[in-house]
Amino acid sequence: MLNVIYMGTPEFAVPGLSAIAASPHNIKLVVTGRDKAVGRGRKLRGTPVKQQAIHLNLPVSQPESLKSPEFIGEIASLGADVIVVVAFRILPSELINAARLGAINLHASLLPKYRGAAPINWAIINGEKETGYTIFQIKPRIDTGDILMQEAVPISERDTYGDLYERLSRLGAPALVRTLDGLEKGTLTAIPQKDSLATKAPKIYPEMGAIIWSDPAESIKNRIHGLSPSPGAYTHYGKKRIKIFRADYTRENGNYLPGTIGIRDKKRLGIQTGAGMLFPLELQLEGKKVLPADEFLRGFPGRVGDSFQS
Repeated sequence: MLNVIYMGTPEFAVPGLSAIAASPHNIKLVVTGRDKAVGRGRKLRGTPVKQQAIHLNLPVSQPESLKSPEFIGEIASLGADVIVVVAFRILPSELINAARLGAINLHASLLPKYRGAAPINWAIINGEKETGYTIFQIKPRIDTGDILMQEAVPISERDTYGDLYERLSRLGAPALVRTLDGLEKGTLTAIPQKDSLATKAPKIYPEMGAIIWSDPAESIKNRIHGLSPSPGAYTHYGKKRIKIFRADYTRENGNYLPGTIGIRDKKRLGIQTGAGMLFPLELQLEGKKVLPADEFLRGFPGRVGDSFQS
């Protein structure tokens, strides 16, 4: 049995927390982000990890600074064997060294590919056919530590960021327990990353969702899926912003300029791109709910020859 400090904040980190809590390993403390004001009433709400930790009757710490001597002293006093980090902040060196076996991280890519804040998004945007998860030993340079466990996961044509986020979170959870088991038994071999193969996955910003209709249909579809459900890819019809959350495409072209509606019937909306035709499958008019294409088209006035703008 290892004594564990678990650090994480969003929903992605919840399955890992639950899996370790259900294992023979002992969680001494859960460290997560601060509560945030949400909703119209601006009531404070704990992070998904905090809510699950409370459900599991685990102690919780929500430090403002990971570098404060008081917090580092608190962590060191627990005598933990290892710190497990999933979707959290960058750890200072003092924290990495505060546990006997250091700190490990679950990262949602096949490192050294897609180092950075948004590996799932970029894998889909770039049209990758597979991604995966990596559990590695944390070093001061972000996402560069030696690999302890890794598994490839295929990306389907229909996968969105949200789909892959859930799948990798679920698959990574039992892998964290297996990694802890291996650390306890001393059976894991740490494999150094090859920096020459590294690629970056920088933070995603909302303005990156603007659809450029002169791009190829496949590229637009990948961007739509890589940004779905959040922040969402978008276009404009007249003065109205429309978000697209899922799409299909063909490589066949119509005799239209990019952004022009080339096909419009009760079930399909085909939009000309720089190469091929894009068919939105789930759309949302601003201020309205997300709808499948056939329902969206019932109230959509667009006709063949009309155009969308970025």
